[in-house]
Amino acid sequence: MRVLGRASSINVRKVLWALDELEESYDREDWGLPIRDPKVPEFLALNPNGQVPVIIEHDGFTLWESNAILLYLARTRSSLMPTDDHAYGQALQWLIWQATELNPPWGYALNALARKTPGYDDPAKIGESIERWTRKMEMLEEQLSPTTAFVAGDSLSLADIVLGLSIHRWFRTPMPHKAFPKIEAYYTRLRQRPAGARWMPDKIV
Repeated sequence: MRVLGRASSINVRKVLWALDELEESYDREDWGLPIRDPKVPEFLALNPNGQVPVIIEHDGFTLWESNAILLYLARTRSSLMPTDDHAYGQALQWLIWQATELNPPWGYALNALARKTPGYDDPAKIGESIERWTRKMEMLEEQLSPTTAFVAGDSLSLADIVLGLSIHRWFRTPMPHKAFPKIEAYYTRLRQRPAGARWMPDKIV
């Protein structure tokens, strides 16, 4: 399998972490700014959105959109999603929530504080972004179970991979952090896994 995307991308790391958990071999190629512009005909022929990641299977099958790739891997490799219907629903719930609810609030704060992106310097907007992000983390703290190791039971699922990467971004962004004991314990468990440690290093936000 080929994986096209720079490892600094959180969406690329979702896929790489899943592949490592599956012990699947792959070749990764750097795509995505500032390394390699994906808005070129060669890449747009694979993904018309010009975004990473993209995977190319051994038989030439091509797929884009990180969560679609994750669900495809879980289905074709018969792993990383629970077989119990209720647990499967919970894992899918958190997988979707991470993308639609947890991720959007961090945009301004991340660009201002971690990436130092020009134009992201409005203190009010930074504060609002942090406040909204914190509220979502509060929700996760309340929902995490103290009796199970992972969000959908006792086994790692795709939901844990995407949540782990978002939590990693929370802790690595230089800003005030409210104490979340359950999230901290959960994050520690995920980083104790070899693939979790590899794709949530201190140097990557």
